[in-house]
Amino acid sequence: MTPEPPQHFQHPQALVEGTAIGAGTRIWAFAHVLAGARIGRDCNICDHVFIENRVVIGDRVTVKSGVQLWDGIELESDSFVGPNATFTNDRFPRSRRWQAEIAKTVVREGASVGANATILPGITIGRHAMVGAGAVVMHDVPPNAIVIGNPAYIKGYVDAKPGAGPDRAAAPAEPGAARGTRVRGVTVQRLPKMMDLRGSLCVAEIGKGLPFVPRRCFTVFDVPSREVRGAHAHRRLIQALICVHGDCALMVDDGQQREEIVLNSPETLVVIEPMVWGVQFRFSPDAVLVVLASDEYDAADYIRDYDEYLTLVKASADA
Repeated sequence: MTPEPPQHFQHPQALVEGTAIGAGTRIWAFAHVLAGARIGRDCNICDHVFIENRVVIGDRVTVKSGVQLWDGIELESDSFVGPNATFTNDRFPRSRRWQAEIAKTVVREGASVGANATILPGITIGRHAMVGAGAVVMHDVPPNAIVIGNPAYIKGYVDAKPGAGPDRAAAPAEPGAARGTRVRGVTVQRLPKMMDLRGSLCVAEIGKGLPFVPRRCFTVFDVPSREVRGAHAHRRLIQALICVHGDCALMVDDGQQREEIVLNSPETLVVIEPMVWGVQFRFSPDAVLVVLASDEYDAADYIRDYDEYLTLVKASADA
């Protein structure tokens, strides 16, 4: 009985040992796919790509030339790997010493890894994140984050348009004024500022700029510039943020829109309502961020998984 021809394309000079390959996938010259690898539909595997046995590739994935995918690596659907990007799967490699357990590295749905980037073992690159060319990624990359450098740090967020700060036209012009943002539940206010020979003072009064009675206050400082704070949403809590010294960036996300807000003055107060995903990043060495909260600490109020957050937002919209 004549076997059915494969539904995928493979170049005559490609070496493909396995059959778990989806329809419409294209495998080009000098690629080598081992027998245990699983590749989804409509993928593009370019010249000189090596794919080991315990590799899983989703649908519509592009892997450019010169990439090696070792055991334990998973590329979810719609992800992109640029030319000569390097993945690793052994934290302490030694010749002819095999590790008992392979570290799992995952590139989540829609994420991109730039040319010549290096990804250390056991890392997750979040949904729709962007790893810049040549970056050395040593820690997990949050969803939608843009990371660059060696070691990689967060430069910004995908589709997070620049927002407000006291030195930007988008900020309220008058003391006490407020403006909405593209992100539902987030407002930016300019606090009144008084100056005389004794110094300067900014004030936020309950009912006049501060829409809740604070039950908790905490201060964030001495944050290394490559680190992030936040990366969660609250179910019920309202927060007000003021960077009283130095500067940092705030990314807010309502599940549909994102905005990046620069906090670089005691005059700027940002109010974040419940069910808004927030991340603080790009701290200057002298940054001091003050956060006022509408309630006492409650671990159950936090949503720390972005996928769970998106599910809750969608459920709320459909209700």
